[in-house]
Amino acid sequence: MTTAKPGTEARRAWMSLLAKSAPARLGALIGELDALPDHSWLRPPEVGGVMLRGRMGGTGAPFNLGEMTVTRCALQIASGEIGHAYVQGRDKDHATRAALVDALMQTARQDELRRHVLDPLEAEMTAAKARRAAKAGATKVDFFTMVRGED
Repeated sequence: MTTAKPGTEARRAWMSLLAKSAPARLGALIGELDALPDHSWLRPPEVGGVMLRGRMGGTGAPFNLGEMTVTRCALQIASGEIGHAYVQGRDKDHATRAALVDALMQTARQDELRRHVLDPLEAEMTAAKARRAAKAGATKVDFFTMVRGED
């Protein structure tokens, strides 16, 4: 079964998911796959830094917030697809796995990868986000004013 080449938005979504995933969990999910193809490096994993920028109120003038360590790499699998990854931190294996999944998602194996890797990661991240929201919601305070009727 041949699947159409993914669009930019779809690729952006799975690359974001892979970058935000827990390295150990991504490794475990990839380890469950039958065979991973060999690859050649276009850019071996390297650690560097990026400047984070922010805006006051989301719309104001930009300012430099600080720096963050990232690891990036690019690889090519035997069938010719190229995978890229940028992940937070210094984990070169995490970057390699994310780039490998990116490359494989451009092949006919994308349905298998979506089922076995991306869908579980997305479900776990959604559940974690809901738990954080519930925990924060438990501390919510509602303020109200009582009318005393002495006007």
